Amino acid sequence: MLTKQNILGWTRRSSMSARGEVFVTDLDFCPRCGTVLPLPGTEDVVLCCKCSFKIDVRDFHGIEIVSRKEFNRPEMKKGEEDSDRQLKGPMADRKCSKCDHDGMIYTTRQTRSADEGQTVFFTCPECRFQEIEYS
Repeated sequence: MLTKQNILGWTRRSSMSARGEVFVTDLDFCPRCGTVLPLPGTEDVVLCCKCSFKIDVRDFHGIEIVSRKEFNRPEMKKGEEDSDRQLKGPMADRKCSKCDHDGMIYTTRQTRSADEGQTVFFTCPECRFQEIEYS
């Protein structure tokens, strides 16, 4: 067995590729189909739920399993807008209530239950004033 260090810490690399398997993987994944393997239990083998590939549970001896969640970090915080950025989208024949510009860009979202109408968000391309219409 080979060892390698990755982001989560030390893991053991599978030597299954020597037996003609498709993937060279960490022991977290099936070397035949690539499916995430279940954690070792009381049985003598770890069985892939998809293709029934078996790995001896002794291959997992000494491995510490560590996991973490990592969320995407937006590049811009909500509410921050690049003032040079052009607004895109369909135009509606609607006058801006702030600057009286004719024509507003709109988008729709389903913000309430499915049996209620969509919410329409209007944005003025001149002053960027936003209006909401609950239809």
